[in-house]
Amino acid sequence: MGGVLPNLRSVQLVAPYLGEEEIASVADVLRSGQLAQGPVVASLEREFAELLGVKHAVAVNSGTAAVHCALNAIDIGEDDEVLTTPFTFAASASPILMQRGLVGFVDIDEQTFNVDLERYAAAAGPAVKAVVAVDLFGLPYDHSGAGGLRSRGIAVIEDACQAIGASRDGSAAGVRCDAAAFSFYATKNVITGEGGMLVTGDDAIAASARRFRQHGQGERYEYLELGYNYRLTDVLAAIGRAQLKRLNVLTQSRRANAAFYDEALCDLPGVTVPFVPDGAVHAYHQYTILIDAAATPNHRNRDEVRSALEQAGIATGIYYPKPLHLHPLFGGPERSGEFPVAERVAKQVLSLPIHPALSEADRTYVASVLKTVVGL
Repeated sequence: MGGVLPNLRSVQLVAPYLGEEEIASVADVLRSGQLAQGPVVASLEREFAELLGVKHAVAVNSGTAAVHCALNAIDIGEDDEVLTTPFTFAASASPILMQRGLVGFVDIDEQTFNVDLERYAAAAGPAVKAVVAVDLFGLPYDHSGAGGLRSRGIAVIEDACQAIGASRDGSAAGVRCDAAAFSFYATKNVITGEGGMLVTGDDAIAASARRFRQHGQGERYEYLELGYNYRLTDVLAAIGRAQLKRLNVLTQSRRANAAFYDEALCDLPGVTVPFVPDGAVHAYHQYTILIDAAATPNHRNRDEVRSALEQAGIATGIYYPKPLHLHPLFGGPERSGEFPVAERVAKQVLSLPIHPALSEADRTYVASVLKTVVGL
């Protein structure tokens, strides 16, 4: 068995970057006395839309809410089937259930961890009304098969919650779909603490989302349809505006850290570094490797590697330990074997620290300890 280096450092998995500009922006809102959805939210929406080059951006209080708004806007209802990936966070699928729809899963590609639109089109039966395509870990899905879905009237919702700053074939994540959802959760690449954004080029979808986030209101106190309290506050939007100004710097830091890991770990037996297809630009919300116990020099599996890294002071993450179809909400253990790639990958994934605050010494330490842990 490979040894473990002494705990020389403490390396966090996530480290949200907040500076004086965020603090000052929040203080300005507090002094203004207007704390709920107001002019700062409107400014964030405008700046976000300009950043992506889309017509509409609608701020909400989470990425989950953004997905829900999108599904409601395209009229997903009882017994409408929506396809998505089983290897994702629950919020990619739970809003389908919120709309009383049916969740269908399509197995992932082992290299990208995503599902491309051609796979969705091939799996779509007559009840399928939409797909929620996920940009997992910050890598945009392959959208080249969109025509096969749109020709059948199947809408494409992009869960880009982890992919701000990413692109595919020259298009920013979130723009080549009917609507897309972004998240500003506290661990994301751009944060507000809690928050999200729906983006779309469709006037009707944007108008629906604006009603849906505010109790289904048209004019003030005119309730047109069922809606929710999905508003974002000006306090949180102020943080988001300051974060957007840092996006390029933060993203480049993540990519530099990823490039270092790629070079340091690419020849490590039993370790597979993230695959980035031609034409794709990764946002690296997570840097997720695969650990194959059959190929590591000392045959340590993912959980053993993770435990050894933790002993050396290195925090890691497992996203996600179990595919959605194996959870009781979406079926449970009796569905084991239905999506074998997702199930196999879930047993091998390990996310390393990739955040912008990671120092050169930190990432060097991570790579060095990992090599020791797998027995090289």
